[in-house]
Amino acid sequence: MTDDPFLAHRSLLFTVAYELLGSAADADDVVQETWLRWAEADRTEVRDPRAYLVRVITRQALNRLRTVSRRREDYVGEWLPEPLLTSPDVAEDVELAESVSLAMLTVLETLGPTERAVLVLHEVFAVPYEEIAEAVGKSGAAVRQIAHRAREHVAARRPRMVVDPAEQQLVVDRFLAALTGGDVQALLDVLAPDVVVVADGGGLAPAARRPLAGRERVAGALSRFAELAPGVLITTPLINGGVAARIDPGGEFDTAITFVVEDGRIARMYAVRNPHKLGRLDEVAELRR
Repeated sequence: MTDDPFLAHRSLLFTVAYELLGSAADADDVVQETWLRWAEADRTEVRDPRAYLVRVITRQALNRLRTVSRRREDYVGEWLPEPLLTSPDVAEDVELAESVSLAMLTVLETLGPTERAVLVLHEVFAVPYEEIAEAVGKSGAAVRQIAHRAREHVAARRPRMVVDPAEQQLVVDRFLAALTGGDVQALLDVLAPDVVVVADGGGLAPAARRPLAGRERVAGALSRFAELAPGVLITTPLINGGVAARIDPGGEFDTAITFVVEDGRIARMYAVRNPHKLGRLDEVAELRR
């Protein structure tokens, strides 16, 4: 373990920033800004370096979040978080895996910046309300109220079930076999009746501009994949803490897909095709709580 608290907590700081921003590139920038402030800080005044650094990165992330929120309003089509290649350690930490899943990060996008910070810091990183209050510039009582509202908001929208990785792998394998084999009935069997597919091409790659809903519609849209992409390479890495699919890295069909599995079927799919968001899938991201 390094003697420098910033280096010791760097992975934690990146994870906090990523959960608040949904973008590894923006999280990297905020981590760098936090390092600059740490380098200028009077260390004799810092009693708890971890708490101090989390407070600083939260403030920097909130500033960045307000900026990128305006930018995302002009985004072409659906905006999805940037997918990250993750280690088995993340998948084994059920709470962390759920918190960094594209499904949860997409739900967090529906919160305001302060609500998102309060919820993430308290629920995922166990930061006490008093420290959160200092980080977001609110009273302790206000932060507790914000946390309560944010929890209710997220509870109504979050995926209903946490699935064992082995079960998720089986369901994803069934889906991919049906997809590559052009087997429409097998696709229908592995999709939940109310399945939803959200795709992000960012105007740079072909993708539906709005979510596609319903088993028949989704199966119909996917049924020609086997004809259009014969011989395409598909792998099933761990992305954002869950079993995912990586299609044709570096090729025309370059896509990362994450899944929500419920009752042995796929309930939601998040397909990232924007090439600017696929650059972190060749190196494992260090995510820590």
